[in-house]
Amino acid sequence: MTGKKAIAHFRRLVAETTKKSEINVYQAFIRLLSKLERRGLTQPEIESLESKLDALELIDPTKKIAHYKKALGRFERYLNERFSFVTKGYYQKLGIGLGAALGLLLGIVWFSGFARSLGISLGISVGTLIGIIVAIYLESRAKSSGNLI
Repeated sequence: MTGKKAIAHFRRLVAETTKKSEINVYQAFIRLLSKLERRGLTQPEIESLESKLDALELIDPTKKIAHYKKALGRFERYLNERFSFVTKGYYQKLGIGLGAALGLLLGIVWFSGFARSLGISLGISVGTLIGIIVAIYLESRAKSSGNLI
């Protein structure tokens, strides 16, 4: 499936639905595919993208929104693994999640002198802040290298 055909399909789906959550997923696909079209990819790269779009089975009318959400995630992972492209906000989501998880451990270990809940709260806050700072750095690096979509 070509990028133009996929964009047309998602525009049709946007016109058919009234649910905001579905519209957001479809528009995310449209934005992603439009940005990929403007990148000036080589013919083998385009063929690789088209085969991945075919493998995601996006045109099947019996598919529900859950299928499209999973397909969007798989397509973003594919772009990251195959072309080192990352979408805007990718590192922020990753940084917040990992920062909060590591911050929980940080709060239990280092801030245990405070009340238990205060130490955990401080740890999660500090970990999330560190995760966001690292994410901003990684996203700016991806943007400067031209890998941010």
